[in-house]
Amino acid sequence: MALVAGVPFLEILLRQLRVAGIRQVVLGTGYRAEQIEEYFRKGDRLDLLIQYSREQEPLGTGGALKLAEAMLGDPILVLNGDSYADWEFIRLIQLYREREAEVVIVLQSVPDVSRYGGIMIDSNQRVIEFVEKGSRRGPGLINAGIYLLKKKIVADLPSGHPISLEREVFPQLLGRKVYGLISTGDFIDIGVPADLERAQSLLAGHGRIAS
Repeated sequence: MALVAGVPFLEILLRQLRVAGIRQVVLGTGYRAEQIEEYFRKGDRLDLLIQYSREQEPLGTGGALKLAEAMLGDPILVLNGDSYADWEFIRLIQLYREREAEVVIVLQSVPDVSRYGGIMIDSNQRVIEFVEKGSRRGPGLINAGIYLLKKKIVADLPSGHPISLEREVFPQLLGRKVYGLISTGDFIDIGVPADLERAQSLLAGHGRIAS
């Protein structure tokens, strides 16, 4: 709910989904859940159908998906609520279908991967390595926090436990059909104060906030 030019950052992400042609959304809520649900309600104002899956305790990205499993379709499009990237849904679904992928991860090129951890892909866009945060420096590709994955991956997760897709699930899928799609546009992680400040002018200036 951090404000970017007077609009909650989450609303910018939801508007991005609407522009991509997506209408049904499940929001995994925990901290300040009541405020989020009161603000967005059923999604009518944004021309969306929003449902909520509320965590009673932090479950991580994988645990949150498992909690919401009954509400989810197949494949599942997952977005982290604290980062923005100029991804294209058409390219994402095309790669998923063409390669019969189990997971497609949107990747972003950055000047220094040490803050995030990196991802290596081969010439066929297949993910071949996950690089831990801080273990390498310099330019490279990072996880942009957007995934398209088969529902079976969520179905196979244990219930009621904190699970990280990024640290626990995806590395175990190396050698299977995990692909990366490179996004070349803007990327913002609002968990970093400098990026939150940059978002104020960048997203408003490019028209992302207009309804």
